[in-house]
Amino acid sequence: MMKKRVVDLKLTKQIVTENQYNDQVLDTCLKAGRLMIESGSEMYRVEDTMLRISRNANIPAARCFTTPTGLFMSLGEHSKTQMTLIKNRNIDMTVVDKVNELSRAFADKKITLDQLHNKLCDLADHRQTFSNLMQIFGATILSCTLMVLFMDDYDWIDFPVAAIVGGSCYGIYLWIKKYSRVRFLGELVTAMIMGAMTIGICHIFPSLSMDNILIGSLMALVPGVPITNALSDLFRGDLVSGTVRAIEAFLTAVALGGGIGLAIKFLGGF
Repeated sequence: MMKKRVVDLKLTKQIVTENQYNDQVLDTCLKAGRLMIESGSEMYRVEDTMLRISRNANIPAARCFTTPTGLFMSLGEHSKTQMTLIKNRNIDMTVVDKVNELSRAFADKKITLDQLHNKLCDLADHRQTFSNLMQIFGATILSCTLMVLFMDDYDWIDFPVAAIVGGSCYGIYLWIKKYSRVRFLGELVTAMIMGAMTIGICHIFPSLSMDNILIGSLMALVPGVPITNALSDLFRGDLVSGTVRAIEAFLTAVALGGGIGLAIKFLGGF
């Protein structure tokens, strides 16, 4: 009787330990996938990273389903399934690279599962983002240089104006995003302000080209990476995520075009 009780206790401890280990693997995989999707990674890369972590944790039968708004994962045919929601998505390739780097370190046995989980938690809590001034500076440089790249017929006098309009309006965009969670509102309002600024400057200096300035200034807000990721997902067969990302990029472009159109409609004639 005592031997049976001891065996039962050992089995119970083993089951509890195994369940705790499986929960940690699930949590680690979901956290890695969430960080990657929130940072703008492709879906195939997210799935590959999550499955690699589970295989390197000696769970080869894991399976996952990824979308831009949620992740689902189980560790086997009869195991429990967990999910995590994704509400915020930006572009941060540094985070994607760091998650991949941690995954490779775990595969090479350089770090343990506990260390991987802790490093992912630390990465999620302490993301190193560029300051607003640095982002505005980047948008300023991008606006004027892309104006030269995209426009065959341009005047160098438009160059500094495109930089000023692009940089200042990107600062407005960052401010709107900070205080509003309404999707596409920042793009719409920023595009309206951008159009109004450009029209006003061109009214004061008639020699400037409104088309050149608007095209250059808008480039910092155009969803280039989401469009690329949407096409990549569609071509790889991820129809759900590809369609969702394509619609999101399309609505962003509609908001930008609609804002410029409203500004031209109401201010273009004065």
